[in-house]
Amino acid sequence: MKYPKHPMLFALAAAVLFMVFAGTASAETPFEGRKKCSNCHKSEADSWIKTAHAKAVDSLKADRNKEKNAAMVKAKLDPKKDYTKDKDCIGCHVTGFGSEGGYEISDPDKFLVGVGCESCHGAGTDYRKIHRKAGEAFEKSKKVTPRETLAEAGQDFEFIEKCSACHLNYEGSPWKGVKKPYTPFTPTVDKKYAFDFEKSVRNNKAMHEHFKLSGTFEGPPTPKFHEEFQKDAKPAEIGKEE
Repeated sequence: MKYPKHPMLFALAAAVLFMVFAGTASAETPFEGRKKCSNCHKSEADSWIKTAHAKAVDSLKADRNKEKNAAMVKAKLDPKKDYTKDKDCIGCHVTGFGSEGGYEISDPDKFLVGVGCESCHGAGTDYRKIHRKAGEAFEKSKKVTPRETLAEAGQDFEFIEKCSACHLNYEGSPWKGVKKPYTPFTPTVDKKYAFDFEKSVRNNKAMHEHFKLSGTFEGPPTPKFHEEFQKDAKPAEIGKEE
């Protein structure tokens, strides 16, 4: 590569190169959004879009339905107000708010709207690469990859804490991680807000339905409900990487 001989031109060229490389590095953020997840996990994505988690932001909008307005009144919130830009509310209705690469109020990413894949499984940039390479290796030669490589790259297999951070984050909660801002939707407001992880994780109206996995990964960490869900799981429609 030939560099400009003039000092000023050399400095300018160096600055341009820095911006190019800096832009490339910053373009890859920890959160990717559900589109990339659903490229391969199409059945799970089609199931998730029907759940309450997929529509979580709707309850913050001013044009919510009568049932949700009644819930707002019970929780002593203004039923006519739009809460989608309220930083104390939005975090439990989107993916990755307050974290690098996550949802931003000022620049909302539609693929981070709702409580999506990465809300439970963790920011996916690093472990998605492992999924892709492991999938290719399994398809080519049936080579199985240790599941621990996914955990080391940030995939969460026991996400009860992530669920509790929203559903049990109220004053007087039995959850040890409770902190402000608290959710106003508590069991004292309505019994339906009492949260039982063991029941909720089995509820396909809240979570996505589980489909048969190919066996690309093996070994610990094994999700608590892995065998139960896989026993009667339906075959999945496999998507393709873009």
